Amino acid sequence: MLPSLRRKLEALAERRDELERLLSDPAAAADQARYRAWSREFASLAPLSSALADEARARADLAAAQALRDDPELREMADEEVTSASARLAELDAALMALLVPRDARDDGGIYLEVRAGTGGDEAAIFAGDLFRLYSRYAERQGWRVEVESANAGEHGGFREVVARIEGAGAYARLKFESGTHRVQRVPETESQGRIHTSAATVAIIPVEDESEPIEINPADLRVDTFRSSGAGGQHVNKTDSAIRITHLPSGVVVESQTERSQHANRDKAMKRLKAMLAEAEAARRAAATAQSRKLQVGSGDRSQRIRTYNFPQGRITDHRVDGLTLYDLPAVMEGALDPLVDRLLQEHQADELARLTEQST
Repeated sequence: MLPSLRRKLEALAERRDELERLLSDPAAAADQARYRAWSREFASLAPLSSALADEARARADLAAAQALRDDPELREMADEEVTSASARLAELDAALMALLVPRDARDDGGIYLEVRAGTGGDEAAIFAGDLFRLYSRYAERQGWRVEVESANAGEHGGFREVVARIEGAGAYARLKFESGTHRVQRVPETESQGRIHTSAATVAIIPVEDESEPIEINPADLRVDTFRSSGAGGQHVNKTDSAIRITHLPSGVVVESQTERSQHANRDKAMKRLKAMLAEAEAARRAAATAQSRKLQVGSGDRSQRIRTYNFPQGRITDHRVDGLTLYDLPAVMEGALDPLVDRLLQEHQADELARLTEQST
């Protein structure tokens, strides 16, 4: 490990010790917002503290094993222990490097999932429905809660557009690389000639707004419209103008909510999503200015990049951002078995960040 990176580790360890002292002071609880911030930071540094302690023990084991090499009767056993301790130190070195990668504060939070039909007509809407089902199944496997906020059904099934809020620990961390264009190659349900068609749907992942850093919106910048709900919900939502559409005039961002029975509840939901979208747009703007070479788009909601192809005849799914990331288990993926893709994308992101961190430290 480079000396500069080692100094960063030591500085983080010192910060954890400082936070421990601050949190143990009874007066710290007087400011609840600051106390919560310190507590979160302290908890985030726990893995690093544990890894440093493991490294200290491994170094002590290595030194003890090397000392035993002077005894002819114990040399063979000592050599084995030196090899084992050296391998353990190499593992811990890699783990400590990974802990230096800046962590996105939004990783633990929930998301807004937006899926829209792209090119391909009715088949694109059907595929958008398939993608929404995929993410819903994945959320079920993770124990997350999915709540549809607005939906516009396709004429032959699926959705022209569907927006849902997904709440659960780590939802953003696991799904933040899903934003972009998803392409499907298959024989459409609406096609009688058996020809393979290509169509697409777009996905946007937007983190739920951090309540500790609220976004302020000028009411004069908003246009609020009401309309009759078209989704599920019974006769009440179909006969009253309870659905809300909010347009943020300066940015042109439009959000809708139609799943609640009252205008007030739908307006509240729509405003929360609008704030999340504006916050993410600003975060994406800052990130683009400092990380133009990023291979993986992180939660920007950018739908311009084709990120993945789902080839049904071959049972193949390919992620175009990572060389060699192709799985021949498409049926399982469509049922929510997304972890093999998510894990590989997270590994690639971590490798990219480590390379950048090392480059900056040399």
